[in-house]
Formats: sequence, C-alpha cells, structure tokens
Amino acid sequence: MRHLKAGRKLNRNAAHRTALLRNLSCALIEHERIITTVAKAKALRPFIEKLITLARQGTLHARRLAVSRLHNKEAVAKLFKEIAPRFAERPGGYTRIIRRQERRLGDAGETAYIELLRAGETRTRTRATPPAPAPRVSAPPPAPAHETPPAPKAEAPKPEQPPTPEQTPPAGEQKPPENPPAQ
Repeated sequence: MRHLKAGRKLNRNAAHRTALLRNLSCALIEHERIITTVAKAKALRPFIEKLITLARQGTLHARRLAVSRLHNKEAVAKLFKEIAPRFAERPGGYTRIIRRQERRLGDAGETAYIELLRAGETRTRTRATPPAPAPRVSAPPPAPAHETPPAPKAEAPKPEQPPTPEQTPPAGEQKPPENPPAQ
C-alpha cells in the first residue's frame, strides 16, 4: 500500500529527481514554455508553483530559499523581476499543461507542453474533445405524389348476420370466405 507516499518518483532516485526538477524549472522560467513528458510536467507543476508563490513575497529570505531550491541565480532573478509581478494578484494556478498529439521519438512517450500563463490570462479546464455525434439515419425521401397509386379504400365492416337458407351451401360444399380474416 502507498499510504502517505505522495509525489512521483519518475524512475529516479531522490538526487536525480531533484536535479531533474531544478533543470526543468530553470528551462520553464527562461523560455516560459517547454515540451516534456506528461509525467514530468505533472511532477513539475507543484514544484514551480511553490517557487512562484515564494517569489511573490519578494523578501530576501524568499530569494535565498529560491536560490537554494533552484541553484541558478539568473533564473531566480527573472523569477523575482518578471514572473512574480505578473502573478501578484493571482491566488495560484500559474501553469498550464497541454497534451500534444505527437509522441516522443524512440519510446513513443506521451508529450505535453507546460507553460506559464500570460498576464491577465485565466487557466480553464477543457474537457476532452466531445465524441462525434452519432450519424443520423435518414429515411429515403418519399416518392412524388403523382407516381404513387391511390390506396384502396377500406370499407366499413358489416355486422354479422346469420346466413339465410338460400345463402347456405349444401352440406358437402364449402364456399371460401370473400375476405380472408386479418391476422
């Protein structure tokens, strides 16, 4: 059971995993949009969002904490000067993950964009593309009125009366009914 074992391991040991997240974070801060695998993007999102929340404080202590987590002073400088003021009024949700159709060459891993939102942009959750509507089966068009023969008119049923002696056939002969019974 994996109780209280949060986080993604990404098939790496702890030191390799933190180095990976540092490098991905620095690339995301520098370029503001990167392509990576879906699993790495999902692991990177909480890491970078905590850094941006830290940078929003703007204090010396927050800067030192960011340097200790990123190990890159240029990335921290851009984080505090450009990115943190952009999200000053935003309470969270600074990144967006967009899945790509293209698979990674070599192992066909699923890839995704992870990007920082622009100023004033909102992160919206889009559902997967809705399934295509079922094809409509249309009935063949009705034939033109001049080609259809007139329908026979149904007569009202007559009440049953017992046959008179003249109408009854002799005992050996049976006369078939005029109208066969409807089934």
